[in-house]
Amino acid sequence: MSLKSFHVLFITASVLLALALAAWCFGMGEPSGAPRTTAGGAAALVAGLVLAGYEAWFVRKARTLR
Repeated sequence: MSLKSFHVLFITASVLLALALAAWCFGMGEPSGAPRTTAGGAAALVAGLVLAGYEAWFVRKARTLR
């Protein structure tokens, strides 16, 4: 497995884990929405989206590399 392939695999796993954490935080909150779990879910969601954007950028960039 090349370093580029490993990097894409690792970032994909990171995106999935961040989104799973966000879903868990939002699902765990009290009916009124506990502030800490809501903030944690929002931070995990933002991190997942940023990582997904980075992965898309890296895949486009990696196509031009040898």
